[in-house]
Amino acid sequence: MQARVKWLDHMSFVAESGSGHSIVLDGSEDHGGRNLGIRPMEAVLIGLGTCSAFDVVLMLKKARQNVRDCQVLLEAKRADAVPAVFTKVEMVFQIEGTDLSEKQVTRAVSLSAEKYCSVAKMLEETVEITHRVEIAPGSIDEA
Repeated sequence: MQARVKWLDHMSFVAESGSGHSIVLDGSEDHGGRNLGIRPMEAVLIGLGTCSAFDVVLMLKKARQNVRDCQVLLEAKRADAVPAVFTKVEMVFQIEGTDLSEKQVTRAVSLSAEKYCSVAKMLEETVEITHRVEIAPGSIDEA
């Protein structure tokens, strides 16, 4: 895997992935940025949520679950001192579908968060990561 980060100006950068996609990252105004893109630590948090959501949707599809929506709400706490690393991240998986098995959904989220998500595994030694599941009303198979 490869990536390239190029400084644009002020505190703005463009990051290009090896797969040919790019995003703009920028610093906060109090650090010379102009708020033109996400912050680097936001990118890490987004990476964690996306990696885990990818796993969950893939597992639910393989289990033939009729999932219609998957959102991961993330809230991170950072250290007060520099470097201001993440100390705690809470992940809330909001799942919606038709005739979902609560057991399958809970299992998919647990497997991703605890075993398969590469970003979570990379962070777990230094960050307390918790997760919970919220299944939309009417999404569970009551049979």
